[in-house]
Amino acid sequence: MHRKPYVHPTAYIAPTATLVGSVVVEEEASIWFGCVLRAEEAPIVVGPRTNVQDLTVIHTDPGQPCRLGAGVTVGHRAVLHGATVEDGALIGIGAIVLNGAVVGEEAMVGAGAVVTENVVIPPRTLALGIPAKVVRMLHEQDLARLRLAADWYVQEARAYQEEKNDERDGRSP
Repeated sequence: MHRKPYVHPTAYIAPTATLVGSVVVEEEASIWFGCVLRAEEAPIVVGPRTNVQDLTVIHTDPGQPCRLGAGVTVGHRAVLHGATVEDGALIGIGAIVLNGAVVGEEAMVGAGAVVTENVVIPPRTLALGIPAKVVRMLHEQDLARLRLAADWYVQEARAYQEEKNDERDGRSP
């Protein structure tokens, strides 16, 4: 399966990020500094406008792909292993999501939480702890913050991309 990564021209990949194997990074997505995405055994798909923040590791097992939907935010130093994260969800800093787990649309997994194998976190809920358990439904203000985080990273990635283009073209930032 060791295909080469595909990165959409509007996506941003930080210079210290590593993509190996069948990794697809869709439009306006961003993979930040120190991230490692390894898809030797099954594909990894990073959906449009999704951000994978610094030092995150995404990996797969045979038959266990990893799919991140549109507008997902993956916090710093998270680990996603053969999991599905649906549109608009947020994975908190240092959280772990294991094989077969599904984080529902616009759900939030708190910092440091561990979503164990094959667990489903329902849409628009907050899950905390080890193992992660749903503690409440998300309110509209929570959902608005999720959307803002994803939008902010799209803008930040554009700024980095423009700076890189300026340097390539010999212009000072």
